[in-house]
Order: sequence, then C-alpha cells, then structure tokens
Amino acid sequence: MKIKSWLYLFITTLLIGIISAITVGLILKFPENSSLFEVLLYIFGLIGFGALFSVFSQMGFFAYLTVHRFGLGIFKSHRLWNGVQLVLIAVVLFDLFYLRYTSFHKDGDSIVNYILIPFAILVYGLIIAYLKVKQTSNVAFIPTLFFITVVTILEWVPVLKENNTLSLWMGFVPLMLCNTYQILMLHRLLQSNQKQQSKQTKPSA
Repeated sequence: MKIKSWLYLFITTLLIGIISAITVGLILKFPENSSLFEVLLYIFGLIGFGALFSVFSQMGFFAYLTVHRFGLGIFKSHRLWNGVQLVLIAVVLFDLFYLRYTSFHKDGDSIVNYILIPFAILVYGLIIAYLKVKQTSNVAFIPTLFFITVVTILEWVPVLKENNTLSLWMGFVPLMLCNTYQILMLHRLLQSNQKQQSKQTKPSA
C-alpha cells in the first residue's frame, strides 16, 4: 500500500473513531446541568478516547494482515489456514461469554445477557464477511469474519475488564466501526493503487 493510501486510511479511520466515540458518549451520558466548559472538557475527553481506540483498531488491522500472511506461509493452504481461523473464532467467542460470565455474574443475572454480545458480534461478522465476498471473492469470507470477531474482541479486552457499561460501548462502537471500515476499504485502495501503477507503466503511443 502506498503512503498516500495509508495516510488516507489512517485519517479517515481516525475521524470515524472520534465521531463515533463522541456520539456514543453524548447519547449514553450527556453532561446535563454542566457548564459550557465542563461540556467541552467532556467532549475533548471523548475525542481522545475515540482517537485512542481508532489507533488500537489500526494496529490490530495491520497486525492481522501480517499474521494472515504468516499463516498462509506456514500452513501452505487457504483451506487449512481457514480451518485454524474458524477454531480460533469459536474459542474466542466462547471465552468472551465464559470469562465475562464467571467474572461478573451475580445472583439474579440472566445468562442471556452474557450470550447476547458474542452472538451479536458473530452475526455482525457474518454480515460484513458476506459484504466483503460480494465485493471481492469467496476467499475473503473467513479472514473477514476472523478479523471482525477475534481481532475486535482482543482490542476490546482493556475495557472488558472494567465491566462498565459506558466504557464498554464507547470502546466497542469505535472499534467495530473502524474495523469494518478498514476491512471494506482495503481492496478498494489496493485496486486504486494497481490502476495508478498500470497507467504509469502503460507505454505511450
């Protein structure tokens, strides 16, 4: 990927993280009965929070691209590497349910509350993987599903430990939106780079 494309991806992903964090923060905890200075201070904090998780998202994205290449090199087969990824998806989703349940469950809590989040992430991942396949090829399905589920959950771990509703959603929404944007934009940026290179190498008449 060219530096120009990387900068475009970085800046747009950063903006998505910031805007989504501000939106979620204001919806879940609007600073009522606060002075203008306190409101601006709160929004500034949301900007920092969104920017931080945007960077987490981008680090996870490029880390996965590297791991994906290593995985293909080690297993020498898309089918085998996809099988490994499917196993990891199942393990991470189960751990998300089990570890949260054993750590935060209280008497009277419904188990459904702990199953709902992993299930919702899986369904969302399947939808994004389907969209990716429609835009590229069938090969992209499992890698996209893995990235949206496993990588997002791993990036989410720092706030998962707190079990605070505001922190959970302010971390989750920017991460999920940034990850979705990056995985759906990657092939477009690569195709744009390839077209530019073909134009540059095309001999003049």
